[in-house]
Amino acid sequence: MASLNVGNLGEYLREQRRNAQLSLRQLADATGVSNPYLSQIERGLRKPSAEVLQQVAKALRISAETLYVRAGILDAERDRDDVETRAVILADPSLNERQKQVLLQIYESFRKENGFGTGADDEVPAQDATAGDAAEGGASIPGLGPRTTGGSDAGPQQTAG
Repeated sequence: MASLNVGNLGEYLREQRRNAQLSLRQLADATGVSNPYLSQIERGLRKPSAEVLQQVAKALRISAETLYVRAGILDAERDRDDVETRAVILADPSLNERQKQVLLQIYESFRKENGFGTGADDEVPAQDATAGDAAEGGASIPGLGPRTTGGSDAGPQQTAG
C-alpha cells in the first residue's frame, strides 16, 4: 500500500469518527469534504490541507492542532506551547467560533511581532478584513465589545440623546 508519511493521522481520524458514532458519509456531510477524499485520508493515501483538517476537527469536536501535529503541519516539540495555547482557546466554551478565530489571529499577530512566527498562517484562515484589522489596532472586533472608530460601518452606533 503506497501511503504517505502522515503519521498515524488516518487511523486517528477513523478512531475519532467512530467514537463520535459517525459514518464516513455523515462526516463528509458535516465537513463539506467529499466522502472519497475522507476515505483516502483515513487510509493514508492523501495528505489533507490545514483547512480540511480544521473542518474535520470542528465536525468531530476535537482539537485542530492535534490533527495538525499528526499530519506533520506542526512540529510537536518545537510548537508545544503554541499548540497548547491554541487548544485552550479553541476549547473555551464561553467563546463562540468567531471570537475564537479572532483571538487566534491576534495571538498569531503578537507572536510574529515578537519574532516567534510559527508558520501557522494556513491554520487559522482569515474570516474577513475586520479580524486582520483588529489584530493591528483597526476596526472593532465583533462579539468582543464595541470599539468606536469614527465613520466605521462596524455596526449601529449609540448617540447621546
